[in-house]
Amino acid sequence: MSSPSPHDRRRSEDDDDDPVERMISRTGCAELHYAVQECMAEHQDWRRCQSEVQTFKDCMTSFHTSQKRVISQQKVPAEPTQS
Repeated sequence: MSSPSPHDRRRSEDDDDDPVERMISRTGCAELHYAVQECMAEHQDWRRCQSEVQTFKDCMTSFHTSQKRVISQQKVPAEPTQS
């Protein structure tokens, strides 16, 4: 009996409990993550997937940058208004 491929992206009940899957889904970069996985499954060589890796990296960087901006804005106290 063969084990399922780690690159099989069909949703299963286990995916709902995977913290990495949940984290990536919240970033909006999940489809790009899956594209990296599919490329890796097809080519079996990460060097041939650099375009997909870079696109996913750019998406994650953008997400983290926007999150930092939101957090820093929440920490800045509002300036008092002059009457």
